[in-house]
Amino acid sequence: MPYYVFKMTSPEGMKLVKNLELIGDYESFRDAKDFAKTQRAELDKDGTVVIKVMYAENQLLAEEQLMAYREKPVVMEHEK
Repeated sequence: MPYYVFKMTSPEGMKLVKNLELIGDYESFRDAKDFAKTQRAELDKDGTVVIKVMYAENQLLAEEQLMAYREKPVVMEHEK
C-alpha cells in the first residue's frame, strides 16, 4: 500500500471543513516522510497549511481518514 502526502487547509474559523490537495504518493515511508519534511520546511510559520502523510490502500481511503472528525484526546494531569 502506498503512502499519500496531502496539503490540508481549512477556511478561517471553520476547523471541521478541510480542503485536501494530493502533493505526492510514495511506496516507502522514508520517501514520504522526507518529502513531507521538505514541504513543511517551506511553509510559513504562521500559516494554516498542514502537511500530512497517510497510509492507505488508495487515495480515496486516505482522504476519508483525513476528513474524519476526531476529538482531541483529554490529557490527564499525570500524563503531562
